[in-house]
Amino acid sequence: MTNCTSKELKKSPFLFKNSDQGIELQENGKPVFFYQRTPKSLTGEYICSNYIHPLYSLNGDTLTEEFPADHPYHRGVFWTWHQLFADNVSLGDGWINDGISQDVITAKTEKESDRALISLDVMWKSSTYENGKPFLHEHTVIIVHQLKSKLRKIDFEITLKPLTAGLQIGGSADKKGYGGFCVRLKCPESLVFTSEKGRITPQELQSESGPWMDFSAGFSTGSAVSGLTILSHPGNPDFPEPWILRQKGSMQNVVFPGQNKITIPVDKPVVLRYRIIIHNGNAESLDIPDLQSEYGKTDLINIFK
Repeated sequence: MTNCTSKELKKSPFLFKNSDQGIELQENGKPVFFYQRTPKSLTGEYICSNYIHPLYSLNGDTLTEEFPADHPYHRGVFWTWHQLFADNVSLGDGWINDGISQDVITAKTEKESDRALISLDVMWKSSTYENGKPFLHEHTVIIVHQLKSKLRKIDFEITLKPLTAGLQIGGSADKKGYGGFCVRLKCPESLVFTSEKGRITPQELQSESGPWMDFSAGFSTGSAVSGLTILSHPGNPDFPEPWILRQKGSMQNVVFPGQNKITIPVDKPVVLRYRIIIHNGNAESLDIPDLQSEYGKTDLINIFK
C-alpha cells in the first residue's frame, strides 16, 4: 500500500480549467484569475501574452483591465520593460511589444490541499535578433494560497535568465523609469493609495513609499470596498523599490530597475518576487506590516538548476 501524506488525502479546493487561450483558476467554484497564455490582441497591434486578466476580488468583482483605450498595451497583471538590449543594440520595446514576443513554452499546473501552482517557461524573442532566436528565458512560478481569514495571497517569482551575453533591461528612458511588475487596476474615483507612510497621493514621478502599497475602492458600481495589496520581497535587487502610481487611466508599478539599464549576467539570473493580497475592506482592515514581515521570511519557490 502506498503511503499518502495528509495533504494528498485532503481534497483541493482549487480547479484549473484549460482552454485554447490559457488557464482559469477557481477556488471552491469561484473564479480567482485567468492566465493568458496565447498571444492576444484587440486590433492586431500590441500582441500580448503571459499575463493575468481578469483578476477577481473576493466578492467576484473584476479588479483588472485589459487593452484599455488610454493605454491599449496594458494588460492585467504583467511584467515587462521598455528597454531590451544586447551588446548595446536595441532588441525592441517589450512594454508595447514592438518587435518583442513572449512565447509560453510550458505552463504546468499543480493542486494541493492549501495552494495551487502554475509553473511557466517563457522564451522572449526579438524580430531583429538572430532570426527570432530566444534571447531571454523567463521562468515564473505563481502560487495561489487557500483563502484564509478573508485574505487571498498570490505569490509571483519571476526569474530572468539571459540566453546571450550582454543582455540589458531597463524601464522607460526618462525620469519616470517605469517598468517591471505592474497591475493595470480599475481606477474608480474612490481609489485610495496607502503605504507604510499612510495615505499617498500619486505623483508624476516615482514615489519612495516603502515595500508595500494598498489600493482600495469599490471596484464595481454599488459594490462594497475591497482592496489589493502589493508586497515586495526583501530579497529583490533594489528593495525597497520605488513606485509609479496613477489615480486614473494607467497602471500601478513596482519600479525595477528604473531609467538606467542593468546588465544581467548569463550565469546569474535576476529573481523578482512579489505577493498580491486580495482582501475585503480598506487598508485599515488588515495588518499589512505583519503580512509584509511574514512574506519577508518566505523562501525562494523555484530557481534554475
